[in-house]
Amino acid sequence: MILIVDDKQENLYSLKTLLQLHHYEVDTADSGEEALKKILKREYELIILDVQMPGMDGYEVAETISGYSRSKDTPIIFLSAVNIDKRFITKGYASGGVDYIVKPFDADILLLKVGTFTRLYRQTKELNDIRDNLEIKVKERTKALLDVNKALEISNAELQQYAYIASHDLQEPLRKIITFSKLVSDRYLGEQPEAGKYIEKVILASERMRNLINDVLNFSRLSAVPVYSKTNLQHIVRDTLSDLEIFIKEKDAVLEISHLPEIEVIPDQIRQLFQNLISNSLKFSKKEVTPVIRIWSEEVEAVSQQPGATEKVKYCRIYVADNGIGINESYRDKIFTMFQRLHSKSEYEGTGIGLAIVKKIIQKHNGHITVESTEGQGATFIMVLPLQQQTLQTVI
Repeated sequence: MILIVDDKQENLYSLKTLLQLHHYEVDTADSGEEALKKILKREYELIILDVQMPGMDGYEVAETISGYSRSKDTPIIFLSAVNIDKRFITKGYASGGVDYIVKPFDADILLLKVGTFTRLYRQTKELNDIRDNLEIKVKERTKALLDVNKALEISNAELQQYAYIASHDLQEPLRKIITFSKLVSDRYLGEQPEAGKYIEKVILASERMRNLINDVLNFSRLSAVPVYSKTNLQHIVRDTLSDLEIFIKEKDAVLEISHLPEIEVIPDQIRQLFQNLISNSLKFSKKEVTPVIRIWSEEVEAVSQQPGATEKVKYCRIYVADNGIGINESYRDKIFTMFQRLHSKSEYEGTGIGLAIVKKIIQKHNGHITVESTEGQGATFIMVLPLQQQTLQTVI
Protein backbone atom coordinates (compact mmCIF):
# COMPACT_ATOMS: atom_id res chain seq x y z
CA MET A 1 0.00 0.00 0.00
CA ILE A 2 1.28 3.46 -1.00
CA LEU A 3 0.22 6.65 0.81
CA ILE A 4 -0.01 9.90 -1.20
CA VAL A 5 -0.08 13.09 0.87
CA ASP A 6 -1.07 16.36 -0.90
CA ASP A 7 -3.41 19.22 0.01
CA LYS A 8 -4.69 19.54 -3.58
CA GLN A 9 -7.36 17.05 -4.62
CA GLU A 10 -6.45 17.21 -8.32
CA ASN A 11 -2.88 16.16 -7.51
CA LEU A 12 -4.14 13.31 -5.32
CA TYR A 13 -6.51 12.12 -8.04
CA SER A 14 -4.01 12.19 -10.90
CA LEU A 15 -1.20 10.47 -8.97
CA LYS A 16 -3.60 7.91 -7.46
CA THR A 17 -4.98 7.07 -10.93
CA LEU A 18 -1.46 6.68 -12.37
CA LEU A 19 -0.41 4.24 -9.65
CA GLN A 20 -3.65 2.24 -9.72
CA LEU A 21 -3.30 1.79 -13.48
CA HIS A 22 -0.04 0.01 -12.69
CA HIS A 23 -1.70 -2.23 -10.09
CA TYR A 24 -0.54 -0.46 -6.92
CA GLU A 25 -2.82 -0.21 -3.89
CA VAL A 26 -3.13 3.46 -2.97
CA ASP A 27 -4.36 5.46 0.01
CA THR A 28 -4.53 9.27 0.22
CA ALA A 29 -4.39 12.05 2.80
CA ASP A 30 -4.98 15.77 2.13
CA SER A 31 -2.96 17.05 5.11
CA GLY A 32 0.03 16.17 7.22
CA GLU A 33 -2.15 15.62 10.26
CA GLU A 34 -4.41 13.16 8.46
CA ALA A 35 -1.38 11.34 7.08
CA LEU A 36 0.08 10.85 10.58
CA LYS A 37 -3.23 9.44 11.84
CA LYS A 38 -3.31 6.92 8.99
CA ILE A 39 0.31 5.96 9.50
CA LEU A 40 -0.43 5.12 13.14
CA LYS A 41 -3.19 2.73 12.05
CA ARG A 42 -1.60 0.85 9.17
CA GLU A 43 1.66 0.02 7.46
CA TYR A 44 2.71 1.54 4.13
CA GLU A 45 5.41 0.43 1.69
CA LEU A 46 6.03 3.96 0.40
CA ILE A 47 4.93 7.51 1.18
CA ILE A 48 4.79 10.16 -1.58
CA LEU A 49 4.76 13.47 0.24
CA ASP A 50 4.10 16.98 -1.04
CA VAL A 51 6.44 19.58 0.47
CA GLN A 52 4.27 22.73 0.40
CA MET A 53 1.11 22.14 2.50
CA PRO A 54 -0.83 24.31 4.98
CA GLY A 55 -0.40 23.41 8.63
CA MET A 56 2.35 20.81 8.77
CA ASP A 57 4.59 20.96 5.73
CA GLY A 58 6.21 17.87 4.19
CA TYR A 59 9.48 18.25 6.12
CA GLU A 60 7.69 18.27 9.50
CA VAL A 61 5.58 15.27 8.53
CA ALA A 62 8.70 13.32 7.44
CA GLU A 63 10.56 14.14 10.67
CA THR A 64 7.55 12.99 12.72
CA ILE A 65 7.23 9.77 10.70
CA SER A 66 10.90 8.94 11.27
CA GLY A 67 10.25 9.13 15.01
CA TYR A 68 7.59 6.39 14.87
CA SER A 69 9.07 2.94 15.45
CA ARG A 70 6.49 1.39 13.16
CA SER A 71 7.13 3.64 10.15
CA LYS A 72 10.74 4.80 10.64
CA ASP A 73 11.93 2.51 7.82
CA THR A 74 9.17 3.50 5.34
CA PRO A 75 10.74 5.23 2.32
CA ILE A 76 9.54 8.80 1.60
CA ILE A 77 9.61 10.50 -1.80
CA PHE A 78 9.18 14.29 -1.71
CA LEU A 79 7.26 16.02 -4.53
CA SER A 80 7.51 19.80 -4.99
CA ALA A 81 6.81 22.37 -7.70
CA VAL A 82 7.83 25.35 -5.58
CA ASN A 83 10.73 24.40 -3.33
CA ILE A 84 13.17 23.28 -6.03
CA ASP A 85 16.27 25.10 -4.77
CA LYS A 86 19.24 22.96 -3.68
CA ARG A 87 18.82 23.92 0.01
CA PHE A 88 15.21 22.66 0.00
CA ILE A 89 16.23 19.39 -1.65
CA THR A 90 19.00 18.99 0.95
CA LYS A 91 16.48 19.64 3.73
CA GLY A 92 14.24 16.94 2.26
CA TYR A 93 16.96 14.32 2.49
CA ALA A 94 17.90 15.52 5.99
CA SER A 95 14.25 15.10 7.08
CA GLY A 96 14.28 11.42 6.18
CA GLY A 97 13.44 11.35 2.48
CA VAL A 98 14.98 8.83 0.08
CA ASP A 99 14.30 10.92 -3.03
CA TYR A 100 13.21 14.42 -4.06
CA ILE A 101 11.25 14.83 -7.31
CA VAL A 102 10.47 18.17 -8.89
CA LYS A 103 7.10 18.81 -10.55
CA PRO A 104 6.24 18.44 -13.30
CA PHE A 105 7.69 14.94 -13.22
CA ASP A 106 8.19 12.22 -15.81
CA ALA A 107 5.55 9.55 -15.07
CA ASP A 108 7.80 6.69 -16.27
CA ILE A 109 10.69 7.83 -14.05
CA LEU A 110 8.34 8.14 -11.07
CA LEU A 111 6.96 4.64 -11.66
CA LEU A 112 10.48 3.21 -11.85
CA LYS A 113 11.37 4.84 -8.54
CA VAL A 114 8.10 3.72 -6.93
CA GLY A 115 8.77 0.15 -8.06
CA THR A 116 12.35 0.24 -6.77
CA PHE A 117 11.53 1.67 -3.33
CA THR A 118 8.50 -0.56 -2.71
CA ARG A 119 10.55 -3.62 -3.67
CA LEU A 120 13.41 -2.57 -1.38
CA TYR A 121 10.94 -2.00 1.46
CA ARG A 122 9.45 -5.47 1.07
CA GLN A 123 12.88 -7.08 0.92
CA THR A 124 14.03 -5.15 3.99
CA LYS A 125 10.89 -6.17 5.84
CA GLU A 126 11.42 -9.83 4.93
CA LEU A 127 15.01 -9.64 6.18
CA ASN A 128 13.87 -7.99 9.41
CA ASP A 129 11.22 -10.67 9.90
CA ILE A 130 13.85 -13.37 9.35
CA ARG A 131 16.16 -11.64 11.84
CA ASP A 132 13.39 -11.34 14.42
CA ASN A 133 12.42 -14.99 13.99
CA LEU A 134 16.08 -15.97 14.23
CA GLU A 135 16.46 -13.98 17.47
CA ILE A 136 13.39 -15.73 18.88
CA LYS A 137 14.79 -19.12 17.89
CA VAL A 138 18.18 -18.25 19.39
CA LYS A 139 16.49 -17.27 22.66
CA GLU A 140 14.48 -20.49 22.64
CA ARG A 141 17.58 -22.56 21.86
CA THR A 142 19.58 -20.74 24.54
CA LYS A 143 16.87 -21.45 27.09
CA ALA A 144 16.77 -25.09 25.99
CA LEU A 145 20.55 -25.36 26.38
CA LEU A 146 20.39 -23.77 29.82
CA ASP A 147 17.71 -26.27 30.80
CA VAL A 148 19.85 -29.13 29.47
CA ASN A 149 22.89 -27.81 31.35
CA LYS A 150 20.85 -27.61 34.52
CA ALA A 151 19.65 -31.17 34.00
CA LEU A 152 23.26 -32.25 33.40
CA GLU A 153 24.36 -30.56 36.62
CA ILE A 154 21.66 -32.47 38.50
CA SER A 155 22.70 -35.67 36.73
CA ASN A 156 26.36 -35.08 37.59
CA ALA A 157 25.43 -34.48 41.22
CA GLU A 158 23.48 -37.75 41.23
CA LEU A 159 26.43 -39.51 39.59
CA GLN A 160 28.80 -38.22 42.26
CA GLN A 161 26.33 -39.40 44.92
CA TYR A 162 26.30 -42.81 43.28
CA ALA A 163 30.10 -42.76 43.25
CA TYR A 164 30.10 -42.23 47.00
CA ILE A 165 27.71 -45.14 47.46
CA ALA A 166 29.89 -47.28 45.19
CA SER A 167 33.04 -46.38 47.09
CA HIS A 168 31.57 -47.23 50.47
CA ASP A 169 28.48 -49.41 50.40
CA LEU A 170 29.60 -51.64 47.52
CA GLN A 171 33.22 -52.02 48.53
CA GLU A 172 32.55 -52.94 52.14
CA PRO A 173 30.93 -56.33 51.28
CA LEU A 174 33.75 -57.02 48.81
CA ARG A 175 36.37 -56.37 51.48
CA LYS A 176 34.64 -58.92 53.71
CA ILE A 177 34.40 -61.48 50.91
CA ILE A 178 38.11 -61.13 50.14
CA THR A 179 39.15 -61.13 53.82
CA PHE A 180 37.08 -64.16 54.88
CA SER A 181 37.90 -66.07 51.70
CA LYS A 182 41.61 -65.68 52.42
CA LEU A 183 40.96 -66.67 56.05
CA VAL A 184 39.13 -69.83 54.96
CA SER A 185 41.88 -70.64 52.47
CA ASP A 186 44.68 -70.19 55.01
CA ARG A 187 43.04 -72.01 57.93
CA TYR A 188 40.92 -74.77 56.47
CA LEU A 189 41.92 -75.61 52.91
CA GLY A 190 45.60 -76.45 53.26
CA GLU A 191 44.91 -80.14 52.67
CA GLN A 192 42.14 -79.59 50.09
CA PRO A 193 43.84 -78.18 46.97
CA GLU A 194 40.71 -78.57 44.84
CA ALA A 195 38.64 -76.39 47.19
CA GLY A 196 41.57 -73.99 47.47
CA LYS A 197 41.47 -73.36 43.72
CA TYR A 198 37.78 -72.43 43.92
CA ILE A 199 38.37 -70.03 46.80
CA GLU A 200 41.25 -68.46 44.83
CA LYS A 201 38.84 -67.81 41.96
CA VAL A 202 36.43 -66.13 44.38
CA ILE A 203 39.23 -63.89 45.67
CA LEU A 204 40.41 -62.94 42.16
CA ALA A 205 36.87 -62.20 40.98
CA SER A 206 36.25 -60.04 44.06
CA GLU A 207 39.49 -58.12 43.49
CA ARG A 208 38.53 -57.51 39.85
CA MET A 209 35.16 -56.19 41.02
CA ARG A 210 36.90 -53.88 43.50
CA ASN A 211 39.18 -52.56 40.76
CA LEU A 212 36.21 -52.02 38.48
CA ILE A 213 34.38 -50.04 41.18
CA ASN A 214 37.47 -47.90 41.76
CA ASP A 215 37.78 -47.17 38.03
CA VAL A 216 34.11 -46.23 37.71
CA LEU A 217 34.52 -44.00 40.76
CA ASN A 218 37.56 -42.31 39.21
CA PHE A 219 35.70 -41.78 35.93
CA SER A 220 32.71 -40.20 37.67
CA ARG A 221 34.94 -37.75 39.54
CA LEU A 222 36.05 -36.26 36.22
CA SER A 223 32.67 -34.49 35.93
CA ALA A 224 33.58 -32.00 38.66
CA VAL A 225 34.23 -28.33 37.78
CA PRO A 226 37.90 -28.05 36.74
CA VAL A 227 40.40 -26.04 38.80
CA TYR A 228 43.66 -25.59 36.87
CA SER A 229 47.04 -24.69 38.31
CA LYS A 230 50.52 -24.31 36.84
CA THR A 231 52.19 -27.68 37.39
CA ASN A 232 55.56 -29.20 36.60
CA LEU A 233 54.86 -32.36 34.59
CA GLN A 234 58.34 -33.66 35.45
CA HIS A 235 57.33 -33.79 39.12
CA ILE A 236 54.00 -35.45 38.26
CA VAL A 237 55.75 -38.24 36.33
CA ARG A 238 58.37 -38.68 39.07
CA ASP A 239 55.63 -39.16 41.70
CA THR A 240 53.78 -41.56 39.38
CA LEU A 241 56.91 -43.70 38.94
CA SER A 242 57.28 -43.79 42.71
CA ASP A 243 53.72 -45.13 43.03
CA LEU A 244 54.42 -47.79 40.38
CA GLU A 245 57.85 -48.74 41.74
CA ILE A 246 56.96 -52.33 42.64
CA PHE A 247 55.25 -52.97 39.29
CA ILE A 248 58.23 -51.49 37.43
CA LYS A 249 60.67 -53.73 39.34
CA GLU A 250 58.53 -56.81 38.70
CA LYS A 251 58.70 -56.11 34.97
CA ASP A 252 62.37 -55.06 35.14
CA ALA A 253 61.31 -52.10 32.95
CA VAL A 254 63.48 -49.26 31.66
CA LEU A 255 61.95 -45.77 31.70
CA GLU A 256 63.47 -42.89 29.76
CA ILE A 257 62.00 -39.54 30.80
CA SER A 258 63.05 -36.41 28.90
CA HIS A 259 62.42 -32.86 30.11
CA LEU A 260 58.71 -32.04 30.57
CA PRO A 261 57.42 -28.45 30.91
CA GLU A 262 55.19 -26.58 33.34
CA ILE A 263 51.63 -26.20 32.06
CA GLU A 264 48.21 -25.40 33.53
CA VAL A 265 46.49 -28.65 34.49
CA ILE A 266 44.44 -30.36 37.17
CA PRO A 267 47.37 -32.09 38.96
CA ASP A 268 45.53 -35.13 40.34
CA GLN A 269 43.95 -35.90 36.97
CA ILE A 270 47.21 -35.60 35.04
CA ARG A 271 48.87 -37.86 37.60
CA GLN A 272 46.14 -40.43 37.02
CA LEU A 273 46.60 -40.03 33.25
CA PHE A 274 50.32 -40.88 33.41
CA GLN A 275 49.64 -43.70 35.85
CA ASN A 276 47.11 -45.28 33.50
CA LEU A 277 49.35 -44.95 30.43
CA ILE A 278 52.51 -46.23 32.13
CA SER A 279 50.57 -49.10 33.76
CA ASN A 280 49.19 -50.02 30.34
CA SER A 281 52.69 -50.08 28.84
CA LEU A 282 53.90 -52.33 31.65
CA LYS A 283 50.88 -54.60 31.50
CA PHE A 284 50.99 -55.08 27.72
CA SER A 285 54.74 -55.63 27.46
CA LYS A 286 56.16 -58.55 25.46
CA LYS A 287 57.18 -61.70 27.28
CA GLU A 288 60.95 -62.20 27.64
CA VAL A 289 61.58 -58.66 26.31
CA THR A 290 62.67 -55.85 28.63
CA PRO A 291 59.92 -53.21 28.61
CA VAL A 292 61.19 -49.79 27.52
CA ILE A 293 58.94 -46.78 28.09
CA ARG A 294 59.89 -43.35 26.76
CA ILE A 295 58.18 -40.07 27.71
CA TRP A 296 59.08 -36.76 26.07
CA SER A 297 57.44 -33.54 24.90
CA GLU A 298 57.75 -30.64 22.49
CA GLU A 299 56.20 -27.18 22.31
CA VAL A 300 54.15 -26.34 19.22
CA GLU A 301 52.15 -23.34 18.01
CA ALA A 302 48.89 -23.41 16.10
CA VAL A 303 45.90 -21.19 15.49
CA SER A 304 43.14 -21.97 17.97
CA GLN A 305 40.06 -23.59 16.46
CA GLN A 306 37.81 -21.17 18.31
CA PRO A 307 35.43 -19.32 15.93
CA GLY A 308 37.10 -16.18 14.60
CA ALA A 309 40.48 -16.94 16.19
CA THR A 310 43.52 -15.72 14.25
CA GLU A 311 46.33 -15.64 16.81
CA LYS A 312 48.54 -18.65 17.38
CA VAL A 313 48.30 -20.49 20.71
CA LYS A 314 51.09 -22.48 22.39
CA TYR A 315 50.54 -26.18 23.01
CA CYS A 316 52.52 -28.98 24.61
CA ARG A 317 52.65 -32.22 22.62
CA ILE A 318 53.43 -35.14 24.96
CA TYR A 319 54.52 -38.59 23.81
CA VAL A 320 54.32 -41.85 25.78
CA ALA A 321 55.91 -44.68 23.75
CA ASP A 322 56.64 -48.33 24.54
CA ASN A 323 57.98 -51.46 22.86
CA GLY A 324 55.06 -53.68 23.91
CA ILE A 325 52.64 -55.86 22.00
CA GLY A 326 51.09 -52.91 20.15
CA ILE A 327 47.52 -52.42 18.96
CA ASN A 328 45.82 -53.94 15.96
CA GLU A 329 44.83 -51.34 13.34
CA SER A 330 41.16 -52.33 13.54
CA TYR A 331 41.00 -51.54 17.29
CA ARG A 332 42.71 -48.13 17.18
CA ASP A 333 39.41 -46.17 17.31
CA LYS A 334 37.89 -48.40 19.99
CA ILE A 335 40.51 -48.37 22.72
CA PHE A 336 39.21 -45.14 24.33
CA THR A 337 35.69 -46.56 24.73
CA MET A 338 34.39 -47.50 28.18
CA PHE A 339 34.74 -51.22 29.04
CA GLN A 340 36.54 -51.92 25.75
CA ARG A 341 38.91 -54.86 26.16
CA LEU A 342 41.17 -56.11 23.37
CA HIS A 343 42.33 -59.23 25.23
CA SER A 344 40.72 -61.80 27.49
CA LYS A 345 40.99 -61.51 31.28
CA SER A 346 43.11 -64.65 31.35
CA GLU A 347 45.73 -62.97 29.13
CA TYR A 348 45.83 -59.49 30.68
CA GLU A 349 44.11 -58.10 33.75
CA GLY A 350 42.10 -54.88 33.60
CA THR A 351 38.65 -53.33 33.65
CA GLY A 352 38.59 -51.70 30.20
CA ILE A 353 38.12 -48.22 31.68
CA GLY A 354 41.72 -46.97 31.98
CA LEU A 355 42.05 -45.40 28.52
CA ALA A 356 38.49 -44.02 28.67
CA ILE A 357 39.60 -42.16 31.80
CA VAL A 358 42.70 -40.90 29.95
CA LYS A 359 40.60 -39.52 27.08
CA LYS A 360 38.14 -37.89 29.51
CA ILE A 361 41.02 -36.19 31.32
CA ILE A 362 42.43 -34.88 28.02
CA GLN A 363 39.01 -33.52 27.04
CA LYS A 364 38.72 -31.90 30.48
CA HIS A 365 41.95 -30.05 29.65
CA ASN A 366 40.68 -28.89 26.23
CA GLY A 367 43.16 -31.25 24.57
CA HIS A 368 43.37 -34.05 22.07
CA ILE A 369 44.80 -37.58 22.16
CA THR A 370 45.72 -40.05 19.41
CA VAL A 371 47.64 -43.31 19.23
CA GLU A 372 50.10 -44.62 16.67
CA SER A 373 50.78 -48.34 16.76
CA THR A 374 51.64 -51.42 14.76
CA GLU A 375 50.73 -54.77 16.23
CA GLY A 376 53.81 -56.39 17.71
CA GLN A 377 55.89 -53.19 17.55
CA GLY A 378 54.68 -51.12 20.49
CA ALA A 379 52.44 -48.08 20.77
CA THR A 380 52.88 -44.31 21.04
CA PHE A 381 50.20 -42.18 22.67
CA ILE A 382 50.32 -38.53 21.57
CA MET A 383 48.58 -35.87 23.67
CA VAL A 384 48.19 -32.19 22.78
CA LEU A 385 47.44 -29.82 25.68
CA PRO A 386 47.34 -26.00 25.80
CA LEU A 387 50.11 -24.47 27.93
CA GLN A 388 47.54 -22.10 29.42
CA GLN A 389 43.89 -22.83 30.09
CA GLN A 390 41.93 -19.76 29.07
CA THR A 391 38.77 -19.81 26.97
CA LEU A 392 39.93 -22.71 24.79
CA GLN A 393 37.27 -25.25 23.91
CA THR A 394 38.85 -27.17 21.05
CA VAL A 395 42.36 -27.78 19.89
CA ILE A 396 44.14 -29.30 16.95
